[in-house]
Amino acid sequence: MKWACCLLAMFIAVGGSLQATDAAKPNIVVILVDDMGFSDLGCYGSEIPTPNLDGLAAGGLRFTQFYNTARCCPTRAALLTGLYSHQTGVGHMVADKQQPGYRGRLNDQCLTFAEVLKPAGYFTAMTGKWHVGQNHGVTPWGRGFERSLNAAAGGFYFGSDPRAKLFLNGEALASDDVRLPKDWYSTDLWTTFGLKFIDEAREAKQPFFLYLAHNAPHFPLQAPADAIAQFRGKYKSGWDAMREQRHARQVELGIIDKSWQVAPRPAEVSAWKDVASEEQDRFDHLMATYAACVHRMDAAIGDLVNGLKQRGVYDNTLILFMSDNGGNAESGPGGRTKGNPTQADSDWFCGESWAHLQNTPFRRYKHFNHEGGISTPLIVHWPATLAKGAGQGRLTHEPGHVIDIMATCVDVSGAKYPTEFHGQPIQPLEGRSLVPAFTGKPIQREALFWEHEGNAAVRVGDWKLVRLGRGGPWELYNLKSDRTEQHNLAAEYPDRAKELATQWDAWAQRAHVIPYPQPNAQSGGQQKNNGNKKANTKQKSAASS
Repeated sequence: MKWACCLLAMFIAVGGSLQATDAAKPNIVVILVDDMGFSDLGCYGSEIPTPNLDGLAAGGLRFTQFYNTARCCPTRAALLTGLYSHQTGVGHMVADKQQPGYRGRLNDQCLTFAEVLKPAGYFTAMTGKWHVGQNHGVTPWGRGFERSLNAAAGGFYFGSDPRAKLFLNGEALASDDVRLPKDWYSTDLWTTFGLKFIDEAREAKQPFFLYLAHNAPHFPLQAPADAIAQFRGKYKSGWDAMREQRHARQVELGIIDKSWQVAPRPAEVSAWKDVASEEQDRFDHLMATYAACVHRMDAAIGDLVNGLKQRGVYDNTLILFMSDNGGNAESGPGGRTKGNPTQADSDWFCGESWAHLQNTPFRRYKHFNHEGGISTPLIVHWPATLAKGAGQGRLTHEPGHVIDIMATCVDVSGAKYPTEFHGQPIQPLEGRSLVPAFTGKPIQREALFWEHEGNAAVRVGDWKLVRLGRGGPWELYNLKSDRTEQHNLAAEYPDRAKELATQWDAWAQRAHVIPYPQPNAQSGGQQKNNGNKKANTKQKSAASS
C-alpha cells in the first residue's frame, strides 16, 4: 500500500510538471498582410498612422532585412510550410501547370503549421485568405486547422460583394449568414473570428496557434467613406516629395543606411510636377484609399491585441507580422479608379507610381526579385521573452525569410517536425529558427533563394545575384554597401557572379523550380484533383493575384 501511494505521488508530481510545461508553451499568432510595401508602416518610415503595429514594434523587435517570395500564393505556401514554394507545388499561382513545382496546390510532401503544431497540443485556427489550392481541394480544414473562417482566394472587402464567398470550418456561408456580423468588412471580420477561435482554445485549456491572413491592402482597394476622408488631401504633395520624406524617416529610425543611394523614379512614372492638377486629385484619392485600407488593418490588429490582453494571454503570445510581397505596380503608372471605392463593385489599383513610394527606397515591385519585390517588414512581439533581454524596441539586421517562420514556431513550441506524415515522406525544413536573433545572435545559413516568373535571385552573406526574367543577365550587388541595387558589380567580380549562379542552378534543380511549365499549360480549374490525399472538398474558386 505504501509503495502504491509513493507511485501515485510520483505520478501526480510528474503529471503536474508536464501540465506546467504545457501551460508555459507560448501562444502563437502569425499575421500576413497582402500587397503592402516595405515602407508602409509608421515604424518603417510611413506617414500612414499605424499606432498599433508601431506599438508592437516599440515593445518588440523589427527586422530590416526580412524577405518574402514576391507574390501572393508562393509566399503563403512558403510561410505555411517552411519550404521554398516550388517544393510545395505552388511555384506560381493556383493554376495547375503540369510540372511538380507548379501544380497550384500544396502537395503531400509538405506540412502546414497546423499539421506540425496540433500533435504538440496546440489548438490550431486560421482566418482570412487561404489561396494555396482550395480550387483543387486543398483546404484549411483538410490541412490541420481545427477552426477556420476563410476565403479561397480573397479579392473583396465588403460583405455585399458577390465575390465574398466564405467557408466556416469547411461549410460554405452566405455573406449575410446570421453567424456573421451585419454589414461586415473583411479586415475586421478576420479578427472577430480569430478571437472567437482563441476563446475556444482557452475553453479547451490548450495553447493556440492562429494564422491570420489579411487581404488588405490588396486590390480592389475599398474602405468606408469616413476612413478614406481622413486621408484626402494628404497626398497632394506627390510621390516624389513623399518618397524623400519616407526615406529621411527610415534613415532616422535606423531602418536604412544613409549611404545607400535611393533608387530613382522609373522612367515610366511621371514627375509629380508634370501631372495635371485634376490627375493629381485623382491620384490623391487613390493613395488616400490605400492608406485607409492600411489604417483599418492596423486598427483590426489593435482589436486583436486588446482581445489578447482582456483574455490574459497577451504576455505569453508570440506575434509575427509580415507582408506577402512588395508594393503592387499592376495596372501601370496611372493606376485604376473604376467606380466608387466605398462600394463593393469598385475596382481600384494603386499602380506603379504609388508603388514606387510604397517600396521606398528600393527598386521594382511585386513579381520581381529585386529588393522592392521581396522585402517586407517583420515585427516580432513576445513580452514574456523579449522583455527579459535586449529585445524591446530593437532592430535586427539579420537576413530572414518567410521559410523561417515554421522553424521558429517549431523551436518555441517544442513541436517535432516529422520525416513522414500519414505514410508520406515529408521534405526537411528549409528555413532556420529566428529565435537567435531575438537575443542579438546570428542566424546560421548558407544561402537564400528566389524564383518567380523567371525572375530569380540568390543571397549569400551580403552578396546578392539577381536576374530580371529567364533570359535576363545576372546582376551582382553587395547589399551591405548597396542594398538599393544601384551598382551592378557583375563585370567587376565575374568569378563571384559565376559561383552564385552555379549555386542558384543547383537549388533550382533540387527545389523543383526546373522543369519550368510550358507557356500553354492548362489552368488548374480544368484539371482533375490527381489523387491529392489531403483533398476533401471539390469547391472551386477564382484565382486572384
